[in-house]
Amino acid sequence: MNRRTFVQRTAYTAAGFGVLRNLQGCAPPQPPPPPAPAIIPGTFTELRDRYFVFHLEKNPVTSTYLGGDGYSPALADSGSRFRDYRLASLNAEIVFYRSLLASIEAIAPEMLAAADLADRRLMMSQLAFLIHQGADLRYYQRALDTYVGEPIKGVDWQIQHMRDIGNGILGDEPEWQNVIARVLAIPAYLDTARANLLAGKAAGNMPDKRMVERDGIEGSRANAEYFRATLPRAAQRYLGSRPFAATLNAQLLGAGLAAGSAWEQFTAFLLQNFDVNEPVDRYPLGEEEYSWRVRTVYRDARTAAELYDYGAEQVALYTDRIVDVAREFAANAKMNLSFATPADRYSGVRRVMEFLARDAPRDDDQLFRWYREAGVRAVAYGREHGLFDIPSEYRLDVVETPPILRSAIDAVYYPAPPLKPGGTGRFYLTPTGNDRETLKLNNFASVATTAVHEGFPGHDWHFRYMIAHPEQISNIRWLTPGAVEDSSGMWSDSMTAEGWGLYTEELMAEPVPNRKYGFYSPGEYLYMLREQLLRAARVRIDVGLHTRRMTFDEAVDYYTEHVQFMPGARVRAGFDAASKAAYETALRAIYRYSKWPTQAITYSLGKNAVLQLRDACRTRSGAAFSTREFHERFMAQGMIPVEFIRDEFLAGCAAGTAE
Repeated sequence: MNRRTFVQRTAYTAAGFGVLRNLQGCAPPQPPPPPAPAIIPGTFTELRDRYFVFHLEKNPVTSTYLGGDGYSPALADSGSRFRDYRLASLNAEIVFYRSLLASIEAIAPEMLAAADLADRRLMMSQLAFLIHQGADLRYYQRALDTYVGEPIKGVDWQIQHMRDIGNGILGDEPEWQNVIARVLAIPAYLDTARANLLAGKAAGNMPDKRMVERDGIEGSRANAEYFRATLPRAAQRYLGSRPFAATLNAQLLGAGLAAGSAWEQFTAFLLQNFDVNEPVDRYPLGEEEYSWRVRTVYRDARTAAELYDYGAEQVALYTDRIVDVAREFAANAKMNLSFATPADRYSGVRRVMEFLARDAPRDDDQLFRWYREAGVRAVAYGREHGLFDIPSEYRLDVVETPPILRSAIDAVYYPAPPLKPGGTGRFYLTPTGNDRETLKLNNFASVATTAVHEGFPGHDWHFRYMIAHPEQISNIRWLTPGAVEDSSGMWSDSMTAEGWGLYTEELMAEPVPNRKYGFYSPGEYLYMLREQLLRAARVRIDVGLHTRRMTFDEAVDYYTEHVQFMPGARVRAGFDAASKAAYETALRAIYRYSKWPTQAITYSLGKNAVLQLRDACRTRSGAAFSTREFHERFMAQGMIPVEFIRDEFLAGCAAGTAE
């Protein structure tokens, strides 16, 4: 990635977040600094609301994800559009963001309420990221996975959020007209993407070869098939036999054929202009950029070097715990395993996991029953131990992933759009088609921690609680600046959502009388620890990849050794089936981390931030501390990293005043 020099002007650089830095590289000279940003009149609340609506207007797929058309009339047409990535439009955004940043910096913090102080910090962080990404890094010149992913995500989310008419029928006529309009917009959208990518190539600001091959070429081919065939077929089922169905089906088929052709042309463009075999790795951020993102986006003061060491410490911690539990499990099961040497430890853990994997579901019916039963158990456990105030009507539903989404999903939670009333979040589980090998990956012991993380008290409970308390959560705490779930994204929301999900996995393992592992059985607890280990390893790997402490292959090797307990699997993959499977799993994981810098660290960092906040609140509150009240206060903060709210939150934890 090219490095460019920030404009040295404190009026809009949010120096408190470390935006002012010296970035060096071989990029061409920058144009003269722009004029000083204009101050926009208004209160902080007015500026925040203006920013929120503006950002969703300019990012229609993000608006679809959040349900923006249910929030403001200005967003009513957002479902028919994609983002305008033309340079003039992007430059106009930056001008506005600079003015907004200067305007909120001019508001004295002491004049704001506690919640607004946190929002001010968050808004400054978001604006600093957007300005840096667009004006300094010019990321739009290399945002290939964004260009390929936004169209299909936008349409998928539109369909997920449609009104359920019943009997498998979805959406009314205007909702489907928006889908058609969005599909029709794809050819022009890809024209702009081509122009930006060519400009990036000329400047040496290019996507990594792996992104070109996987998200670019393979993704575009998949998109061609989706828009040409998969989407029209699904629409026929969802539209049914209603009077307008025939007309809309024909329009969508025509739009899909045009989009499919556009994606084929885009594939040919990528093949012609980018070398998937080039020897250069273009994904690393570099030391300064990585540390800047951690400070700015997560408000974490640690350097990349300190986080790299932290990752190793967390990996060692959870490795030791896994070995201890595996040793105890093996002894109780009379497995006669040795854990004397490092090699024995790896082998012993693998043998225990293989033993647990034998208890696989017979078929998909049993798989779904196990997940639903785990959800029922988890909710009952939460009620019994007073972890939450759970309404009597709350149920954790596990539903089959819609056919249109199954190619990319195993088990995942999709939240309801928080800005549109009436939506329902979904814990999706994809049927295996009764495939024996796939069923083995969902053995009984592995189910509980996934049900906790994705369901209760993880994502499903978290999002339902937040959506049920909208008056406590300001609009910008729902934003996902940059993009949703791709390399353009800021990922501050992941720090909270995934941090909470991982926190709840460990929360449910805290010992209670007569239950050493809390909610979990010993086998389930072992799988929970493995998930904690995975998220710890992500910190080490993500920092290593993006600061060049690890090569791509070294990261793969680290993963197979420390997550899968199979050192050397990459080397043996050519002649050993188990090593090949481990290597391919690691390869997919490392690619994800390489293209989403700093996302992989949010799980572990976010979880430990919640734990540290809870401990600090418990210390302040003393006998007045309530775990249930802490959880409710925390969830009511919305999608904001802990360090943005710490001081104000702890002020409400004084002894005798816990709310």
